[in-house]
Amino acid sequence: MSSSLYNKIWKDTQEKLTDILTHEPNPNTQKPEKDRAVAFQSLATFYIKYIQIFRNLEKCYDQIFHPQKRRLLKCLLDSVIGRILEVKKEMVKLELSEYHYFDDILIDLKLTPNEVEIPIPKYFVNENLRALREREHFLDHLLSSANADDGESEDILMTTDQAILLIQRHERARQGRIRAKFMREIRRQEEMEKNKKEDRKRYTSSEAALILQKLWRGYMCRKKVHEMRKEELIWLGMVPANLHHITEKSNIVKLADRVDAVRRVTQNIYEQEYQQALIQVKEKIRETEGPDIRETMQDQIRQWFIECRDATGKFPDYPEEDEGGSAIIFKEKTPEDLERELKEKEESSQKSKGKKSGKGNKKTSPKKNNKQKKKGEEEPEGFKFSPSVFLGEIHEECHNYQALWMNRDESDNFEQHHDEEIIKEEKRIEVETEIRIQVDELLRQELRNLKIAIDKERVGRAKKKKAKKGKKSKKGRRKREKDLTPDRTLISLFEELVLSGIIKKVEKYSMNEYYGEYSYLGTTLRQANIEPQPSLSDVRRLVTEYAILPLGSQTVHEKAPFIKSLLLAGPHGTGKRTLVNIICTETGANLFDLSAENIVNKYPGKDGLRMLIHLVFKVGRLLQPSVILINDCEKMFQKKLPKTDSVS
Repeated sequence: MSSSLYNKIWKDTQEKLTDILTHEPNPNTQKPEKDRAVAFQSLATFYIKYIQIFRNLEKCYDQIFHPQKRRLLKCLLDSVIGRILEVKKEMVKLELSEYHYFDDILIDLKLTPNEVEIPIPKYFVNENLRALREREHFLDHLLSSANADDGESEDILMTTDQAILLIQRHERARQGRIRAKFMREIRRQEEMEKNKKEDRKRYTSSEAALILQKLWRGYMCRKKVHEMRKEELIWLGMVPANLHHITEKSNIVKLADRVDAVRRVTQNIYEQEYQQALIQVKEKIRETEGPDIRETMQDQIRQWFIECRDATGKFPDYPEEDEGGSAIIFKEKTPEDLERELKEKEESSQKSKGKKSGKGNKKTSPKKNNKQKKKGEEEPEGFKFSPSVFLGEIHEECHNYQALWMNRDESDNFEQHHDEEIIKEEKRIEVETEIRIQVDELLRQELRNLKIAIDKERVGRAKKKKAKKGKKSKKGRRKREKDLTPDRTLISLFEELVLSGIIKKVEKYSMNEYYGEYSYLGTTLRQANIEPQPSLSDVRRLVTEYAILPLGSQTVHEKAPFIKSLLLAGPHGTGKRTLVNIICTETGANLFDLSAENIVNKYPGKDGLRMLIHLVFKVGRLLQPSVILINDCEKMFQKKLPKTDSVS
């Protein structure tokens, strides 16, 4: 697929996203919906449409070359992921169930279940691929060295009885092989003598050839028909390529994968060029436009000094850096307005100091207001959309797309390199900010000298206002955890956890290898008041929404509905450990195994347990993302067995 086609997909997706945003209800003006079925239909429709947009955006971000477009796409992609998780939370709150069935909505929208499967963005791993490979090599090195040390230290010893048993087993096996060979020879000779005694029909060479041809042709026809039937079933998706689900990719799919890999290499090359251009353009602007920007700023600020003195009779106070510095001066305001604003800020700061004594009254007033609201007005029952964190960001990114890329002429940028004009606009603002800070320091001193010389004011050197540290309330105060390993490096801590078996090597699995079909009768069964059994496709979707998407993206993790832990329950062999490996593989996370059977006798006592928890949380925070596995977690909460039952 070409870059123009991916740009077209992005454009069509933006149109669909804009259409959805126009139908998003406003929580402040929305009327509550009393019918739960209608509310769920609305939520599920939004959910499905956002997933379709997410699939297209992920495809575009993975394959588009243009580095500046990719930055906008990533922000939009993270915001859409967050919105999907918000809608998911609303659906759970409405139905009081983690599992949802919308096969009837798929029929109305003419979609298949595969078209609403949540993909896992490839950038979760691809953008940190180098660091992940280095960590994996280091882990392999530690494990191999540990295994080598164990092999050298532990000599295999064998007692005399064990050696005698081993020799006896081998001797019995040798005698058995000889006896079996002898019996095969006897049986073969008996069959040969039996065939000699029987009178069989003699065939001519042509008759024998016809019989062989008939049998061979029948065999070949049956084999061909069987292969044709198998190929048809595979093409229809009714049968996997083989019974073990190890599907072999066709040549066309392999070619498409190679093209995708080549495009990612080109992405990295364009990204390096873009990073170099950021530095070069900024230096060029600083050298060519920097002196003019500095002179213009100084002239404007000095003119402001004069205008303020003419209007108010004295020189103004220079805005502090935390207030924005001289940036306030250039907001198209008169000197009187600026002087009034500065005075209002000083008065408001003094009032806030005086209000500290009335904190107790503030705490009681909201409660009274709430009680009055409860008595006077009762909120109408029904479902309403909760305020969204991500809708504002989606609106902003859509506006950026319309302003920058929607109608941009890129006929001269066929290879989709970065746009230098956009870089100049961004870097010019950065250079102006840096120069403004320097100019502020210079002119603040100049204004001080003017006040001394002309207004005859005694002005000491301006001291930086130190923010008074307010007393922290005891309720909000959190005791800082003591670092038990302040002198140790991260590498040594990581090595200790690996050698003690706490950090495990992750087995490579992808979500595509966790096979399971969609539940096609979920809505029908619920309409008949029968709760359907969740399918493996539902499990796949939940693990993706609750674990993989929040772990893979920092933005989603910080702003989306927070899921702290997952409970994977089921019989032995249903894929619980495989799902843990899938989560770690798809997000590039470390795996800490804190199962009872794994940590026994490794960190004994309360101090040892405290040290273990400290090591796990310290390394886990420094090497994010991290997954902590507790297998058979019910054993962690079992009461201590009495001495009489310890034997049994």
